[in-house]
Amino acid sequence: MKAKIQNFTIDLSKPIDISIPLSNTEKNPIAWYIEKPQIEPVVFGEWIGKVSEGSSTNFNNIFFNPHGHGTHTECLGHITREFYSINQCLKQFFFTAHLISIEPEEIEGDLVITKKQIEAFLNEEIPQALLIRTLPNLETKKHKNYSHTNPPYLSEDAALFIRESGIEHLLIDLPSVDREEDEGKLLAHKAFWNVKDTNVLNDDARLHCTITEMIYVNDDVKDGNYLLNLQIASFENDASPSKPILYAIYEVESTK
Repeated sequence: MKAKIQNFTIDLSKPIDISIPLSNTEKNPIAWYIEKPQIEPVVFGEWIGKVSEGSSTNFNNIFFNPHGHGTHTECLGHITREFYSINQCLKQFFFTAHLISIEPEEIEGDLVITKKQIEAFLNEEIPQALLIRTLPNLETKKHKNYSHTNPPYLSEDAALFIRESGIEHLLIDLPSVDREEDEGKLLAHKAFWNVKDTNVLNDDARLHCTITEMIYVNDDVKDGNYLLNLQIASFENDASPSKPILYAIYEVESTK
């Protein structure tokens, strides 16, 4: 099945999954000082919810943290005193998207994605969603324990530039757009969502905008324009595990 958008064609039969699956193994990525997820059968006395243990069905409980256990999408409720749900904030799921690859700059011992770097990739056609793939693009991103490693992050100016450009959805292959230990400042989160005071939300805060962290984009996916399908689970929570999918865009040949 193909969807035609103006003078372009989207082949929906060729999805590019840029999410990291959640598992209860050592292969699951981890951030924020927590342990790996738990996926285990329900136990009622001698009854175990597992077919291999004699049950008619597999019946598992799952314990995980969306922020620390893999690909997740969050709304500004992540940093506000008042409760906001990703399930209520994200109401559309298909977006024009642009993928860029950036090697963070070393600044005072940290690796930082700067405004200048992002600015170099954007032109007059601003996408609804921006995807940032950091270099080097090691496959260990899919399995890494990021705790206490001070991963690369986005500068406040870069996040502000992204917001002022009109980009509504930011996706990145890091555990956070902010520094791992930043004394709770969360400068990039606040700049992107235009949150001036986390206790009292300003009227022009960007309720409908999202940040997706811990994606993974394979090297064979080229930088450029895509259609993004941003899938979440219907959690009434500030964040949800998510499954962002890219679709290549093909220009339709003129028949004239």
